[in-house]
Amino acid sequence: MALEKSKVKKVLSYRWAVFGVLAFAYFFVYFHRVSSAVVSADLQITFGVSTAASIALLSSVYFYAYTVMQLPSGLLTDNWGPRKTVSFFTLVAAAGAILTGMASTFETVIAGRLLIGIGVAMVYIPTMKILAAWYRKNEFASLSGILLAVGNIGALSAAGPLALISDALGWQQVFIILGMIALVLAALVWMITRDRPSDMNLPSIQEIEAEEKGEPIADTKTMEKIPMGRALKMTFGAGRKFWPLAIWFFFMYGSMMVYQGLWAGPFFHDILGWDRPTYGLVLTFIGMGMILGCPTAGYISDKILKSRKKVLIIGTVVYTIIWAIIWMTAGHITSTETYMAINFAFGFFGGFFVASYAQIKELFPISIVGTSTAALNIFPFAGGAILQQASGLMLNTRSLESYQGLWLLMLICMIIATVAALLSKEKEPGKG
Repeated sequence: MALEKSKVKKVLSYRWAVFGVLAFAYFFVYFHRVSSAVVSADLQITFGVSTAASIALLSSVYFYAYTVMQLPSGLLTDNWGPRKTVSFFTLVAAAGAILTGMASTFETVIAGRLLIGIGVAMVYIPTMKILAAWYRKNEFASLSGILLAVGNIGALSAAGPLALISDALGWQQVFIILGMIALVLAALVWMITRDRPSDMNLPSIQEIEAEEKGEPIADTKTMEKIPMGRALKMTFGAGRKFWPLAIWFFFMYGSMMVYQGLWAGPFFHDILGWDRPTYGLVLTFIGMGMILGCPTAGYISDKILKSRKKVLIIGTVVYTIIWAIIWMTAGHITSTETYMAINFAFGFFGGFFVASYAQIKELFPISIVGTSTAALNIFPFAGGAILQQASGLMLNTRSLESYQGLWLLMLICMIIATVAALLSKEKEPGKG
């Protein structure tokens, strides 16, 4: 039986509204991720906080919450559904932002930041499942890349613009406004988002694809519900389907956070003698590279190479070569323009990690795509936390030799990651 053309047309148009509202929510995931660094000076003045450890705690509590909530986000996505999960936890993020804006003590700010971290941690994984339900397989990586680009735009927007608004209105008013925006977002997600086209009595994307190819249209209205315990066992017990990608992501993102998130700025200051405005500008090129690299990798994966693993390997190899350049030239290159180019390439090819989400998604049943993606997503944040902590032990002298040793360690980590990428599995084309 042929599908109604009007319903097919509605699926192909309405899905952009679903993606748009979720991408807008993801913009604020990255915005909040870097917001504490922008307002840290204001917090020190407001609450008389002077220790670096206290400010570091404010920043890290977001990452701890985000990491801990990854697996629950997958389990809730597969059992509650993406719509309920994102709507509810966006309300949690709204409560955290408002609490931060109304805080009268630094401890309350920490509590607000914790709630923000818990809330925004529940956006990415549900969105991945939405993309799997509303978009074709050869569109998934491209949309994932666009989503991550939007997130990185959010991070850049939280730098200069947030500082200007904070100066004009006060940092507490800014967080109250962010809380109000999150409340509106939660309502929009609930009103617009649907877990799958069948929730609107529309044909599934699989049915549409089958008709386009002239294949028999299978009944996709029902989906096997897999219990949480079995879903976890299927994911973590999947051998080469899961663990090479997990190991790869641990070192890939961990090395990125060591450089971009922690030590590149101090290196430019300690070794090259650059002031904050100079190295701040140079570091923005990492984000600019990633904004372009994520959707580019997705497009290459979907439309050109039609392979997740090949894109992953290309990005990993070039990114590893860039680490070799950073190590070998440390202390010898002093040009800001050269480091802008290095940092742009670092972000661009680092952004090729987007292909891993399509790769993991295709290796597991769609009914547990939330769990499998969330399980994978534990490892980049764990890598960031562990490698950053290890790097701090290596840089107690902050000398050129210490930085060179750290960059060499990151290069070794990326060689391991490259081997892991080569060992990873990819679903064979044409297999369901």
